[in-house]
Amino acid sequence: MGESIKTSIFRIGFNLFPAFRGTGGRVTYISRDFMKIRLKLPLNWRTRNYVGTIFGGSLYGAVDPVYMFMLLKVLGNDYIVWDKAAKIQFKRPGKTTLFATFILTKEEIQFIREELVSKEKIDRVYYVDLVDKHGIVHATAEKTLHIRRKNLPKKD
Repeated sequence: MGESIKTSIFRIGFNLFPAFRGTGGRVTYISRDFMKIRLKLPLNWRTRNYVGTIFGGSLYGAVDPVYMFMLLKVLGNDYIVWDKAAKIQFKRPGKTTLFATFILTKEEIQFIREELVSKEKIDRVYYVDLVDKHGIVHATAEKTLHIRRKNLPKKD
């Protein structure tokens, strides 16, 4: 599924947002339904650390906001999504451009909606790998997101 005009505009805006731009990462694709996002993180003067590999802060910063953004867009205005926890595992130094692909499934979105019918809030954990052009994993980020519905009816 290709990008739409709407998701192309979001991609451009996402890449221009100062906090994201500072990571050195660039979103390269957002699917029409916001269920898939791809990004790249090049090794360059902005992302290179003292020892010549991609700075760990750039690795984490580039992937940090993506799942929250996706869930906000897919679930819509009736839901609140917040980052709750995160960690990153560095597996090998990033000596070339790295890539990440974020995917949400229809089953995951359905599960969230169904859970929040009977529960006030839930936490969901998502993983994303940063890989080189050969698919070798250089880092894995884990994101825990807090999700709740807005304007819940008051219990008597």
